[in-house]
Amino acid sequence: MSLRSTRRQWGSVAKFFHWTTALLIIGNGIFGLAMDLASSPMQKINWLALHKSIGLTVLALLLLRLLWRWRDQRPLEEPAPRWQKRAAHAVHGALYLLIAALPLSGWWFNSIAGKPLQFFKLFNLPALTAANHAMQRTAHELHEDLFWILVAVLVPHIAGALKHHLFDRDNVLLRMLPFRRLRESTPSQGES
Repeated sequence: MSLRSTRRQWGSVAKFFHWTTALLIIGNGIFGLAMDLASSPMQKINWLALHKSIGLTVLALLLLRLLWRWRDQRPLEEPAPRWQKRAAHAVHGALYLLIAALPLSGWWFNSIAGKPLQFFKLFNLPALTAANHAMQRTAHELHEDLFWILVAVLVPHIAGALKHHLFDRDNVLLRMLPFRRLRESTPSQGES
């Protein structure tokens, strides 16, 4: 498998960014929702520190992914009705915005709370704004709301991939899956 994307499928670097980001977001979202299950205040502090570090990792991966994508080619689009292509582009655009906004909102929430932000206990990051305890609840609600909006946008993303795979029987999903062979092109697909 090639590191770079081809006209037929995504390369291994693009796949790495896609799946690593997806797993980190889903795992960190579940982890964030389970934070209240911590058995002690110290455990909750440690879990929160890990949650923040994973969120910062997602933000760093997004920046690297965008840099890579700027230099990498995209596979040709599979034939589809125009409205489906527009919907897919809109969903992908919303996902990129939300993947950036979610960790940034967490960073802002952390800054509003006046707490230090460490990346895996290696170094501290600066606050995005001065502490403002009156805004703390608003910042927390924004962070949670962005997570649920991201989940809502993931639903059509996943449903679209499954529709292409199960009903259209094309390569939209297969070309992003690691270690999977593409289906042979049909004459109607006309890939070059």
